[in-house]
Amino acid sequence: MQKGMHTETEACVRAVQAKDARFDGWFYTAVLTTGIYCRPSCPVVAPKPQNMVFHPSAAACQQAGFRACKRCRPDASPGSPEWNQRADLVARAMRLIADGVVDREGVPGLAARLGYSTRQIERQLLAELGAGPLALARAQRAQTARLLIETTPLPMAEIAFAAGFSSIRTFNDTVREVFALAPSELRARAPRPGQTPGALALRLPFRAPLNPDNLFGHLAATAVPGVEEWRDGAYRRTLRLPYGHGIVSLTPKPDHIACRLTLSDLRDLTVAISRCRRMLDLDADPVAVDEQLSTDPLLAPLVAKAPGRRVPRTVDEAEFAVRAVLGQQVSTAAARTHAARLVTAHGEPVDDPEGGLTHLFPAPEALAALDPESLAMPRTRRTTFTTLVGQLADGSLHLGVESDWAQARARLLALPGFGPWTVDVIAMRALGDPDAFLPTDLGIRRAAGELGLPSTPAALTARAAAWRPWRAYAVQYLWATDSHPINFLPV
Repeated sequence: MQKGMHTETEACVRAVQAKDARFDGWFYTAVLTTGIYCRPSCPVVAPKPQNMVFHPSAAACQQAGFRACKRCRPDASPGSPEWNQRADLVARAMRLIADGVVDREGVPGLAARLGYSTRQIERQLLAELGAGPLALARAQRAQTARLLIETTPLPMAEIAFAAGFSSIRTFNDTVREVFALAPSELRARAPRPGQTPGALALRLPFRAPLNPDNLFGHLAATAVPGVEEWRDGAYRRTLRLPYGHGIVSLTPKPDHIACRLTLSDLRDLTVAISRCRRMLDLDADPVAVDEQLSTDPLLAPLVAKAPGRRVPRTVDEAEFAVRAVLGQQVSTAAARTHAARLVTAHGEPVDDPEGGLTHLFPAPEALAALDPESLAMPRTRRTTFTTLVGQLADGSLHLGVESDWAQARARLLALPGFGPWTVDVIAMRALGDPDAFLPTDLGIRRAAGELGLPSTPAALTARAAAWRPWRAYAVQYLWATDSHPINFLPV
């Protein structure tokens, strides 16, 4: 699907009439006769075409005076795939807004991170999404408030501030305006399932199909003891967040990911959800990806066998970069051992009554202060490690969601010990570039040879040009031909 789909009226009408869930999050349907807005897959009878208008965001619908449908809950749609497959200003701004930057730092903080003026950012967001950064952040706050109202017994005053509202009055007014219900009415309508005290139970939606095997298999097989674990059918890990820390448990289900969060500060809820969605690549459009890759006759059987593979990413870009260096030229088990030693020596302890998580992964500042001689690795790799963590700690290298992918790649390649493989694996799993490719990877070259694809890096790269812009997903399908534990859902 193309950028600005909401302007393609006929295509939008067909999607609404077909109740096609694939387009949830791509656009929103505002119904002139009822004053509500819906996701394309809303189960109610489709309105007449002349009564439908289409908007690119929930915030734009709210700004136009429409209320969220109580039946299909459009505010809880998967995010638009656009923001994770593009590296332009609007996409980078949207990733930052999802990460809560406007709530924490305001629009000037958003602009400063992106290197543009507030006026430029507001103009571009308004042109593409029909809403500026404040309206987009407000829509996100409303969704966070709804989650807390419906899933916790917290007093409304605590929910208001946890969701990012500046006052109880603004909270009440926004909830009434967006959902046409008072906060107390929203809570009265919500089911009350049993929960672990102090934990938030959520459902993370995605576009079908989703193949959990390589996604959770990769996360579990490379899990760093103390920071991550696979327990009782769920991937669990600790989270370093702006206001505190958290522990998340993620369980694959047929139509959603079950998410259970324990947070030291509820103001981190929006950020924690955003980072977990990003780690699991839940906003991807698997149909578009698989259609493109299936045009290659040698890849098509792999896609048909197990469609919907996602790219396992990360909740912390700096952490992943450090782990990528630890994993250079060693086995998965050895990389985990190196990382576990760093965690024990330099990570921040956390309490996990439900499992075996013990620490947050060490911050770059803590790693930059360690004695290089304490690292059990060759001297050249010590230099690579200390240079990386030094630049991450002093801010000269930044790998956040707002990163310009090309600039970040260039900065990484300039570091000692950083070759194409390390840079591309960071681009794929930390920066989130959907077109990152690993033609020198041993597993990729082995899979290519078995399938009859070119196995030399140059020839394979030339053949892979037809897979663009989804080469990172092709990597997942090629890796899946191997019997490595990363390709299998743990039992």
